[in-house]
Amino acid sequence: MVGFLTSSIAQKKQITVEEIYSGTFRTEGMDALRSMKNGKQYTILNFDRGARTVSIDKYDYRTLEKDEIMVSSTDLTGIDFESYEFSEDESKLLLATEIEPIYRHSRLGVYYVYDIATKGVIKISDNKVQSPAFSPDGKQVAYVFENNIYLFNIASENTEQISFDGEKNKIINGITDWVYEEEFAFVRAFEWNSNGTKIAFLRFDETNVPQFSMDMFGTELYPSEEEFKYPKAGQENATVGLHLYDVNSKNISKVELGGAYYIPRIKWMNNADYLSVQVLNRHQNHLRLLRINASNNSAATLLEEKDEAYIDITDNLTFLTDDSFIWTSEKDGYNHIYLHNEDGELMNQITKGSWEITDYYGYDQKNDRVFYQSTENGSINRDVYSISSKGKNKKRLSTQEGQNSADFSADFSNFINTYSSATTPFQYSLHESKYGKRLKVITDNGALDQKLESYALSPKEFSTISINGNDLNMYMIKPADFDLNKKYPLLMYQYSGPGSQQVANKWMAANDYWHQMLVSEGYIVVCVDGRGTGYKGADFKKSTYLNLVKYETEDQIAAAKKLSELPYIDEDRTGIWGWSFGGHMSTNSLLKGSDVFEMAIAVAPVTSWRFYDTIYTERFLRTPEENPGGYDDNSPFNYPQLLKGKYLLVHGSADDNVHLQNTMRMAEALIQANKQFEWAIYPDKNHGIHGGNTRVHLFNKMTNFIHKNLGTPATEKEEIEEKELIKG
Repeated sequence: MVGFLTSSIAQKKQITVEEIYSGTFRTEGMDALRSMKNGKQYTILNFDRGARTVSIDKYDYRTLEKDEIMVSSTDLTGIDFESYEFSEDESKLLLATEIEPIYRHSRLGVYYVYDIATKGVIKISDNKVQSPAFSPDGKQVAYVFENNIYLFNIASENTEQISFDGEKNKIINGITDWVYEEEFAFVRAFEWNSNGTKIAFLRFDETNVPQFSMDMFGTELYPSEEEFKYPKAGQENATVGLHLYDVNSKNISKVELGGAYYIPRIKWMNNADYLSVQVLNRHQNHLRLLRINASNNSAATLLEEKDEAYIDITDNLTFLTDDSFIWTSEKDGYNHIYLHNEDGELMNQITKGSWEITDYYGYDQKNDRVFYQSTENGSINRDVYSISSKGKNKKRLSTQEGQNSADFSADFSNFINTYSSATTPFQYSLHESKYGKRLKVITDNGALDQKLESYALSPKEFSTISINGNDLNMYMIKPADFDLNKKYPLLMYQYSGPGSQQVANKWMAANDYWHQMLVSEGYIVVCVDGRGTGYKGADFKKSTYLNLVKYETEDQIAAAKKLSELPYIDEDRTGIWGWSFGGHMSTNSLLKGSDVFEMAIAVAPVTSWRFYDTIYTERFLRTPEENPGGYDDNSPFNYPQLLKGKYLLVHGSADDNVHLQNTMRMAEALIQANKQFEWAIYPDKNHGIHGGNTRVHLFNKMTNFIHKNLGTPATEKEEIEEKELIKG
C-alpha cells in the first residue's frame, strides 16, 4: 500500500505532467491472459521492452512457473506480433502484426497462422484485414477485407471470397458500421456455428446514411479528407440484415427478423442448427431475444423485455450444454442474473437485492456455481462472488475492499484476482474458486509502490453529499499540509454520462495523477457522481431520461454551492473541468451556475445532442422531432450570454466521435455574444487528443489556465515566504 503522508511533506517530490505521460507511473499487468482448456495452465503476452521482443508464454496455475515459451518474436523473422488468439483445439495461434487503428475498437492488421507443433507460419493475406476468426476445426480463417468476407484455407493456402457487394460508405459485410462499433461496442459481425458448417453475418446498407467529412492536415501541401457515414440524432441509420452462409453449398440466405431496427448481438447456441439474435426497436426500449433455426431460417421469440426508458445491451448471454441460458436484466430495478430454459421460460432469478451485478464471469455446470462481480459491498467497490443456479450458498471470494475482478481457468477451479484501491496499485494473485483462498501473489507493483513513496500524495476521502434529495457519492482530495483555518480554491472534476462512475475505490488513472499534482500545489479536488450515473439501481441511472445534462448540471451546481459553505473552501475560487460528456457538463455548469463557478475547462465537449450519433443520443433522448426541448434547452450555445467566468475550450480537429463542429458552434455563439474565452484546437487528433507530446502540451495548458484563473496558492505561499525572508 502506498505510504500516503508517511514522511515530511517538505521532502516529497511533486508529480509533473511530463512524468505522467512518459510512463513513469506505469503499472505492471498480465497482458492478454488466456486460460488453456485443460484448466491447469494459462498464457500471457510478455513484452521485453529492453530487448524489444515479445513472446507468448505458458504458465502453470498452481506453481505460477513458466512451463513453456510457445512462440517468441525472436523465432519469427520480421514478425513482431502484438496480440494472439488460439484455435479451438489450441494447436494453432493467430498472430496479429502491423496493427493500424481505425476507430475506437476497429483495427487493420497483417495476420499469420502459427502451428505450435510444427512451428510453421503462414500469412493469411498480403493485405491488411479485419477481425479474423478460426473455424471450429482450425482448418480455415474467416476475415473481412474492404467490406467483404473471405475464407482462407490453411492447408491449401487458397482464399475464397464469400460476399461481393462490399463498398466503402455503402455496403459492409461481416463488420459493423461506425455507430454500431462505438455504441454497441463490437466490430466483428460474423460468427461460426459450433461445427463450422455455417457462418452468420450482418450486412449493413449505409447508402442513405448522411456522410461526415473531416479535413486531415498532415504534412502534405494539400489536406486530405476523411469521409465516413455517421448518423446524427434523428437521421437515417444503416439498414441491417442477418444472413447465413452455408460453407458446403456456398449459398447465402437472408433471415427475416420481423421488423428488427437494430441487431446489437448474434450468438450461436451449442446446437449448431440454432442461432440467437438480439433485436431492438429504434427507441431501444423493446428487446427481443430470437432463436433462429438455421435449417429453414425460421425465427421464434425466446424472451422479450420492455422498459419505459431504455434497455442496455451486454455480453452476458451464456448457453449451457442443453441450450438453457443465463441472462442479466434490470427488470426488477437492479441488474441481476436470471436462468431460463431452452425455450426461454424463466426457471429462476439467481441473484436478488438492492445492488448491481457489474460483471458476469461464467457458469461451472459441473459444480453448479455461477461466478460474478457485484456492488454488494458498496457501489464504489467491486467483489467477486459465486452462487448456485438456485440462488443458494452464495460465497464472497474476494476479501480486500476496493476493486476486485477475476479471470477464471477454463474449468473454473482457479482464478486470477486483480485488485486495486485508491491507495493500492494493481495486485494480481492466484485463488482457488471454491472458497476464494489466496494461493499465491503473482505481482503487486511493489516497484511503483516504492517509487511513489518519494512523491507528495494525498488520499481520496470518500463520502456522500446530500443533493436534491439524493445521497451522491463523492471523493475529496486535500493538500498534504491541509490547514483547517485556511481557504483553498476548489476544482471539481466531472463526467456524469448515463451509467458511468468516476467516484470509485480503485487505483489512479492519468487524470488522478494530475489531480494529485494540483492538490500538491494547494488546490482541493472534488468529484461528485450525480443523478444518471451508474451502479445505484435503474431508477437512479434512468432519472435523466429525456433530459440529458439538465439534472446532472443541477447536481453539480448544488454540490459546488454546498461545498463552498465549508470553512476551508474559498467560494470565490471554484472551477470545474471535464472531457466529452464531462466537457458538456463543465460548460453547462459554468453558464447555468455563473454565480457559483469562476472557471471551466471543456475538452472535446458535446455542445448539442443534435450533433451526436443516433444510437447513443436517442437511447436517452429519443429523436429531436419527438423531444426538441430535451435537445435544445440544455445546449450551451443557445445561451452564451450567461457566460461570466473564464472558459477554456479544447478539441481535436480529427475527432470522429464528438465532432469539432460542437466546439466551432460553441465558439461562434460566444463570439457573437461578445464573450471572451480561450481555446485550443489540436491538429489531426481524435477524441483522445494524444500522440507524441500532445497530452503533455494539453495538460500543461490546462494547468496554467487553472493557475491563472483560480490562483496559484503554492506560488503565493512561496512569494510570501520569500518576502518575509528578505525582510528578515
